[in-house]
Amino acid sequence: MKILIVDDNPTNIIIIREILKKEGYRNLVTASSAIEMLEMIGISRENNSELRPKHSDVDLILLDMMMPEMDGIEACRIVQRYEHLKDIPIIMVTAVGDSKKLAEALDAGAVDYVTKPINKVELMARIRLALRLKAEKDWHKERDQRIQDELKLAALVQNAVLSLPLVKEELEVHAIYQPSFELAGDLYAWYDLGEGRYAVILLDMMGHGISSSLFCMFIASVLKDTVTTYVEPEKVVQELNRRFNQLYIEKQLVQYYFTAIYMVIDTRLRRIDYINAGHPPALFFEGDAREPLMLETNCHPVGLFDRIEATPQSVSYEREGHLALYTDGLLEMVDGDHEEQLEYLIRQLDGGHEWREQPMRAAFFDGAPPGERDDDKCLVWISLKKGKE
Repeated sequence: MKILIVDDNPTNIIIIREILKKEGYRNLVTASSAIEMLEMIGISRENNSELRPKHSDVDLILLDMMMPEMDGIEACRIVQRYEHLKDIPIIMVTAVGDSKKLAEALDAGAVDYVTKPINKVELMARIRLALRLKAEKDWHKERDQRIQDELKLAALVQNAVLSLPLVKEELEVHAIYQPSFELAGDLYAWYDLGEGRYAVILLDMMGHGISSSLFCMFIASVLKDTVTTYVEPEKVVQELNRRFNQLYIEKQLVQYYFTAIYMVIDTRLRRIDYINAGHPPALFFEGDAREPLMLETNCHPVGLFDRIEATPQSVSYEREGHLALYTDGLLEMVDGDHEEQLEYLIRQLDGGHEWREQPMRAAFFDGAPPGERDDDKCLVWISLKKGKE
């Protein structure tokens, strides 16, 4: 426990130091001016113009309010400019009885004050309170840092379950994903089923953050087994609904569910069988057509009810094309009603069937800083190529 005593009067320093020593505080350092204090906590003036902060191990500052060259209030304001120093509690020591000055000191960042002549009982009570508050604040900061570290690790794990780009002669699948927080509730995956067939799924869990990501990770844990076992859209969606409803949570206040679009692409038969469970419509661009075919919702979201009735739809294609699957975070980034949002999306996603990552990032993912994003954003791009004749 290191306490810094700052006073231009040596007698005052001696008095305070002796009081603290008798109370068991041994790690005491002193400064005769505010400028010396700033240097001791790592703020130095270089070329009389620039402040350079460094690490400080001071736990508490007892700061005289009235000093020549720089008073305690100004020094307190300077300390508050630095994020890593502003949590050091500063107790003003003053002979001034002016309530306005005391209020100014507290506004500048001081946590408390004691008046001269020093009253030992009052001084120690205020020091103990300040140190206790600092210890609690330090504990919370350490806990928050641990949580942040664990969230980053969890995000890496969550990202690791996402499918890597798939490049085949007859088909390519790519994705861009930008969560709104460290953890997110969107999930995409694709699987080579053999004999020219591929399964692709994109889902969006209700909400975002830790709870949604945990539900999402549960689905990720059962997804491959479900898809490779059941394959067909209707059976896969029904099995995911059954698995999701097995998650019984006592006193659950929120009804969790997810929207999803799942499809099986047969590149030999040139056919797409799909189910859209409450998800935004996938966009299918074929050949030179300027208007895409919309793969609309044909059943309710997964997890809302015990049973789900889903009838798969089919789309055939003859020419090269591409499919764009996305979560509603892409729509919500555009101002306007749903029709205007969809028109913007179509304009950006048209213009060739080849995967163009940089234009897609520029159109949908670059710009707003993480703190301003309201929802996770995900885009899955499927290029349908001629392949073998």
